[in-house]
Amino acid sequence: MRPGARQYVVNRPLYSEDSFADEHEKVCRRRKTILIEDSFISPVSFRVCCDSSCDAKRAKNAALSLLPVIGWMRIYRVKEWLLPDVVSGISTGLVAVLQGMAYCLLASLPPWYGLFSAFFPVIIYFFMGTSRHISVGPFSVLCLMIGSVVTRIIPDEGPPVNITGLEGLSIDDQRVLVASSLSFLVGIMQLGMGLLQVGFVVMYLSDTLVSGFTTAAAIHILVSQLKFVLGLQVPGFSGPLSLIYTLEVIFNKITSTNLCDLVISLVIMVIVFIVKEVNDRFKSKLPVPIPIEVIMTVIACGLSYGFDFENKFGIDIVGHIPQGYESPVAPNLQIFQETAMDAFPMAIVGFAVAFSVAKVYSVKHDYTVDGNQELIAFGVSNMFGATFKSFVASTALSRSAVQESTGGKTQVAGLLSAIIVMIVTLAIGFLLAPLPKSVLGAVVIANLKGMLMQFTDIPYLWRRDKPDCVVWLCTCTASILLGLDLGLAVGLGVELISVVLRVQFPRCSLLANIKGTDIYKDRKDYLSIYEPEGVKIFRIPSPIFFANIDFFRNKLVESLGFNPLQILKKRNTALRRIKKLLKNGDLQWTSMGFLNTTCGPIEDSEDKDNMEELDQPIDFKDLPARIDWNRDLPANIFVPRVDVHSLILDFAAVSFLDISALKGLKTMLKELIRIDIEVYIVACDPYILEKLHDCCFFDDEVQPSMFFLTLHDAMLNVMEKHYDLTEKKSDHGKNTSFKVYRREEDKDQNDQKTKALKYNFFRCLYYFQHN
Repeated sequence: MRPGARQYVVNRPLYSEDSFADEHEKVCRRRKTILIEDSFISPVSFRVCCDSSCDAKRAKNAALSLLPVIGWMRIYRVKEWLLPDVVSGISTGLVAVLQGMAYCLLASLPPWYGLFSAFFPVIIYFFMGTSRHISVGPFSVLCLMIGSVVTRIIPDEGPPVNITGLEGLSIDDQRVLVASSLSFLVGIMQLGMGLLQVGFVVMYLSDTLVSGFTTAAAIHILVSQLKFVLGLQVPGFSGPLSLIYTLEVIFNKITSTNLCDLVISLVIMVIVFIVKEVNDRFKSKLPVPIPIEVIMTVIACGLSYGFDFENKFGIDIVGHIPQGYESPVAPNLQIFQETAMDAFPMAIVGFAVAFSVAKVYSVKHDYTVDGNQELIAFGVSNMFGATFKSFVASTALSRSAVQESTGGKTQVAGLLSAIIVMIVTLAIGFLLAPLPKSVLGAVVIANLKGMLMQFTDIPYLWRRDKPDCVVWLCTCTASILLGLDLGLAVGLGVELISVVLRVQFPRCSLLANIKGTDIYKDRKDYLSIYEPEGVKIFRIPSPIFFANIDFFRNKLVESLGFNPLQILKKRNTALRRIKKLLKNGDLQWTSMGFLNTTCGPIEDSEDKDNMEELDQPIDFKDLPARIDWNRDLPANIFVPRVDVHSLILDFAAVSFLDISALKGLKTMLKELIRIDIEVYIVACDPYILEKLHDCCFFDDEVQPSMFFLTLHDAMLNVMEKHYDLTEKKSDHGKNTSFKVYRREEDKDQNDQKTKALKYNFFRCLYYFQHN
């Protein structure tokens, strides 16, 4: 590298994989397996560890891993962090009280149970969570999913599902038992996934899928709150098309709208929207965001109590809120059986939303979050909370934003918010009794703006990535029409199909050399390129496996311009016919080549026997000389000419090969080799090369010598072997990318070969003239 010249010159030998391995010794490494991976401990190894080498350091690391609070509490800066955490905790606690009661309506449960969900899971997450900024508690989407399960098992009209343990309970108590048992099952699933170290499953939920899913959930939430905003009695629906049925009932009863509920809701929504815009626009100037939801709730409670909205206007209010906490309750195992299929998507969605928010804040504040530990923390939190009749907890984006924007530094703010919720539950909950439910519905709708604004992603996605746009639309549409659980499954299926299709039908291309460089690009994209005569460079931009091996083969045949198997069969057919004519005396070999010995034309008779052996290697052992298939053949025998003598396969983007791909690749390579095409594979991953050796991929035809270190190494090797053809092409194209130097003795040998060819030519001409 010359300083300032921005050019580099490399002088090294030409390397194949074999020559490079011979010259450079590799380090012998032991490959890790899942049983010895550092992040996974099997039961056997755990027992051995505990029995033999469980020292103080190992116990300390285990405690820090299971209880991250120990790690950040040791570095807690009391003077700098305590006051911001107190301010953040109080602000978040007030919002948590309101959102807990509001979101509880989505779950079709009495409002005060939302206070339980804003308290118990937070306590456990304080000790076991790795994020310092998310606010744990009810999440609108999860509450809506819980509500669909609750109304399916305990409908508003008609008998409930026959479940032992529900006898003698009121409809509210039955629904609470269903919700708590479902939440306990969700916790078990999250804890199990955390212990099995499968936190990576959330990676299968792309941002596009989550965006479409949450947008559909926002529409479900909006429709579900219309009955509170309009003051209508609407039964709950669950299952496919439940949204359509709910809208149908609302439109049928629209004339019975309670105008007082509607006016209160509209006023609150307008004020909340305006103040939230002020918070967003002036967030850098405001010390803390204006808690407009809390302010409007206090005002609405005062007005409702002072003017007796319940009796004068028939408004539905929250009503009596019991003080204190209820006794723990065991989950119902029969409910587990009824809700198992519903619990799994809830476990995934709850963790995915919480983990994505946690990652955003961890990057912003420079610390790490552990996905597997988050699963364990949420699993234990939900199991503990469900015991005290709370429902599934995750995080709400708006509540987490309040905790972070008000200066929260650690989960001490979360603990203080839980204390605020506890104070409301134990002491002042009765003050919220006159609160109209329409106010809670309006607050929920006002917080949907962010999710509903995701509709603006559609034009962007359509311009940038149409498959992602299709995933978004399919997920959103399916979730709206079929329900959130089935919609999530449909969206995940469409997403996986789009990935499979992209890998199954990749954009293969032919490469060419950029003149003056060792760089190779798509020949269709550049003008100043160099393509040696008879050389094709084919790039495969994806893994090769059972689903795309046929597509890969078809694309290669299309790029070559011929089917190697068909050429091989035609050559073997022609060879059989030539041997048969020689045997019958219709052809004779002379020094000039094949001569017809019959006066008339030779009839075209094709041997139909042993047609299945036409794909075998061409055998010249019974002929006096090899046949040049690119020249004219005797006896009207025609075989298509092949102008390609070398094929280079660029495997730089091939990350794996499965068994089906190995078989297909080997068959294709043999077909090419049998028609005298030299095949080279370049930039192959070492693990793939090792797998090829382990699977006995190589034989007398397919050999390891065809693998080269880089594409340029293979091209130089081709030019050296086919010097005459490539040099001729280089002279015509005035290429300066390659300079192949020949030794003087090679030049002398070429001159002698030329003289011999001229001598044979004139000798044959003399023979024809005199015979």
